[in-house]
Amino acid sequence: MLGLSLAVTTPAHAEGPTAACRTVQEWGGGAQYACTITNGGGSSMSNWKLEFDLGSNVQMGSYWDAVLTSSGSHHTFAGRDYNSTIASGGSATFGFLVSYSGTLAGPQNCRLDGRPCEGAPTDAAPSVPANLRTTEVTADSVSLAWDASTDDHGIKNYDVLNGTTVAATVTGTSAKITGLTAGTRYSFSIRARDTADQLSAATDAVTVTTTGTGEDTPPSKPADLRVTKTTGDSVALAWTAATDDHGVTGYDVLQNGSVVQSVTGTTATVSGLTAGSYKFTVRAKDSAGQTSALSNEVTATVGPGTGGCRPDGLYQTPGVTPNYCETYDNDGREKMGTGHQRRSIGYFTGWRDGKNNTPRYLASDIPWDKITHINYAFAHIDNQNKVSVGGSNADNPAIGEEWPGVKGAEMDPAYSYKGHFNLLNKFKKQHPNVKTLVSIGGWAESGGYIDDSGKRIASGGFYTLTDSQAKINTFADSVVSFVRQYGFNGADIDYEYATSMKYAGHPDDFTFSNARRDKLMAGYVALMKTLREKLDAASAADGKYYMLTAAVSASGWILRGHDTYQVTPYLDYANIMTYDLHGSWNHFVGPNAALYDDGKDNEQVDGGVYNAYGMGYLNTDWAYHYFHGAMQAGRINIGLPFYTRGWRDVTGGTNGLWGKAALPNQKECPPGTGGTVGSTTPCGNGAIGLDNLWHDLDDKGKEQASGSNPMWHAKNLEKGIQGSYIGAYGLDPAKDPDDRLTGTYTRQYDNTMRSPWLWNSTKKVFLSTEDDQSVAAKAQYVIDKGIGGVMFWELAGDYAWDPSRNDGKGEYFIGNTLTTLIDDKLKTAGPYQNLKSDHAMPTDLLNVKVDLVNFPVGDANYPISPKFQITNNSGQTIPGGAVLKFDYGTSAPASMTQQSGWTLSVQAGHNGNNTGGLKGDFHRATMTIPSYTSIPNGSSATVALSYQLPIATPSNFVLTFGGKSYALSQDNPRTASVGGLRR
Repeated sequence: MLGLSLAVTTPAHAEGPTAACRTVQEWGGGAQYACTITNGGGSSMSNWKLEFDLGSNVQMGSYWDAVLTSSGSHHTFAGRDYNSTIASGGSATFGFLVSYSGTLAGPQNCRLDGRPCEGAPTDAAPSVPANLRTTEVTADSVSLAWDASTDDHGIKNYDVLNGTTVAATVTGTSAKITGLTAGTRYSFSIRARDTADQLSAATDAVTVTTTGTGEDTPPSKPADLRVTKTTGDSVALAWTAATDDHGVTGYDVLQNGSVVQSVTGTTATVSGLTAGSYKFTVRAKDSAGQTSALSNEVTATVGPGTGGCRPDGLYQTPGVTPNYCETYDNDGREKMGTGHQRRSIGYFTGWRDGKNNTPRYLASDIPWDKITHINYAFAHIDNQNKVSVGGSNADNPAIGEEWPGVKGAEMDPAYSYKGHFNLLNKFKKQHPNVKTLVSIGGWAESGGYIDDSGKRIASGGFYTLTDSQAKINTFADSVVSFVRQYGFNGADIDYEYATSMKYAGHPDDFTFSNARRDKLMAGYVALMKTLREKLDAASAADGKYYMLTAAVSASGWILRGHDTYQVTPYLDYANIMTYDLHGSWNHFVGPNAALYDDGKDNEQVDGGVYNAYGMGYLNTDWAYHYFHGAMQAGRINIGLPFYTRGWRDVTGGTNGLWGKAALPNQKECPPGTGGTVGSTTPCGNGAIGLDNLWHDLDDKGKEQASGSNPMWHAKNLEKGIQGSYIGAYGLDPAKDPDDRLTGTYTRQYDNTMRSPWLWNSTKKVFLSTEDDQSVAAKAQYVIDKGIGGVMFWELAGDYAWDPSRNDGKGEYFIGNTLTTLIDDKLKTAGPYQNLKSDHAMPTDLLNVKVDLVNFPVGDANYPISPKFQITNNSGQTIPGGAVLKFDYGTSAPASMTQQSGWTLSVQAGHNGNNTGGLKGDFHRATMTIPSYTSIPNGSSATVALSYQLPIATPSNFVLTFGGKSYALSQDNPRTASVGGLRR
């Protein structure tokens, strides 16, 4: 049966706010509800709370447009920042899902702001004022302050009671009572009066003794309140002592605004808490009974295993406890639902909306049961430094467009917006284990944005945003609001690229990027740290966890200018773009996304890479080992392209592989390639026409030659099928020979690199592809290495055979063959690797930080030669002779050296070339502080380093002196407490 409504009708005599919930839909064992709060009062209402009970056979599921707190079968919903205030005559709506067994009964015992949901026939009395406190005590006066009461029709004033006598009546939330006797004890309380002259109950009294003579100054407020530990039911707090002219006698600890404990020291543990998030403040008291202003506020989340749920190595904002356990288990592994122990992340692009008769791909086309995450591509940074997807017009595919008549694309009326965002949330209700993230930036919108008219605005994007912390704060605040408003589980930052390498990134961005190469990485770090901290704070406030991820480069050349990619501590995980490793930006013909190096890459042969370093760096395995040097395998996902790259008129090589294809007229090279950037490497002759279905247009409206195709089109070429859809992409084989099916596309496969391609010997066309054999090999690689999972660009590039298409002759079209293969493979995998270190680490922790700093900029950074900076805030001196050990990734040879008179040795984790893959994960370095020096507490020491290929931030530090070994706070180990370090 359908669930009963909380309130089917509102009584005619009711006044003020009312609430009603209705059943939107019901399916076997589940139902969806929509609840509407209507403000029938004469003034606005704020911070509403709707609570009710569910039967013991009914379980609460996912919810939206509200914040939920549950205790057993009792559930309380509160408004979010965008709907918590309701104007007179207005309303707010939220929704939730339930699952049940047996018979479904609707919510019972509904209360809105403590009153029946049907509305009250009379005016309600005001709430009791909160947080009464003294702010000043003299010989003849006492100053008081309190927090405002609430009332459905407004507060008129407050009575200040001296005992039972009204000493003053005021309209504000403070009062000064004068004419008192020196050295006398008084008790004060407050009651509120509303516009109907109804009185609240009085507050608990505060007792104070006036001074004998003169004035007494209240205590200073306690400083640096922080959470030092959380357990399943308790929060430990510490703070810096307050001061007072007559001495501090104690402190009140306030939980959500109410005093829960009084102590004499500067620590407290609040116990007996149920699972949830709590806000804490502290105030000091002196011998005259005066209280200080409140300390800074901290938020802590408690629940089973809360502290242990944080992934190893993930930075936690000091003083904040995000709700990690909503997303991670007690071992710090992500919870993704039954059958999903590894990630399968699909990028969903907003522009494949069916306009201009091109093939459409909507949220209803996503194989929701075969993936774990969806990244919406893309949002951008607008001209106010805020995240945006443009205006809410009917043509905006993100929030405005509709697709009438398309099955599955019916809008969900529970949301105020339409478009892809509406449908993503609609289907997420049915698949609550699938997370959605908004991806911000991308190739075309890292340094600008596409406006509502389709014009690209060169605004500077990430490049100018990171010029100042103020701009970063504006952006980060907007990201928090955006994910809350549109129901995302977090944000994915696709900044291409914050590297010091000149001419990296989109050519249209060079004006912004090249002028800032020496400070881009520092700005990127500030951006990601700020985002992490603001999302952590939102997580603690909302009681749900918000993720922060990033699309990161796989190119050894780009990574050379990324310092040590020191944003990794702030990421839940990194999505490595292990594709576009070869393309028609130059004339070297090779695979788009090789798993391994084969020692024959002619781009690297030409650059002397093998001779200089003994290994190749344009492959997935190399990029994985780069990031694995800084973070555990489980926080890494490798990228798969569901599209091709290609060249025409290829000469040499084996069936095109490792051949060359230079554009005949090098004066016509696209911006950012060849001579346009002063390079002596020729730009490539990209495939066009039928071999370039998913092409972009240049600023003159001309096809950009790149051999870019969805894999379903490549599969048709392999079978000799032209494709019934090519006209929608502007191809006209009757008029243009380049658009005709010519020759035979023969599939080739390299077993060493695990790379397929199509070779058309007639046209000399090489198209690097991805198919079931290569995807299966990469999925197995993920399983074997303990990697977190895969991400793929993009969902609409996957394929399936459709026998009904092409006039009944059949053809490949958009499908989920590769997505299904990935899901089937990864279902067999065990849990991913959840720890950074592959060896036991010390249990004691020192507050010592190691940074690699002062990198030369761009091409000057060879050999790579930063300073290794050790900063000691451990509270003790690190003596001469102390030994520091650390790991770094095998993406660089084991040839690291120092030039500062210290002792450095390296135990190699891999030697020789990397044909077929790197054989080890880490090199183990040992550095000894010279006996003639030391590092006092509060000081730093630097060592000049040199190494040959890029490495991510070293990890797994162990510092040994005085017969004892310590781990470092540098590594953010899982067992460390927030705000405090183990000794």
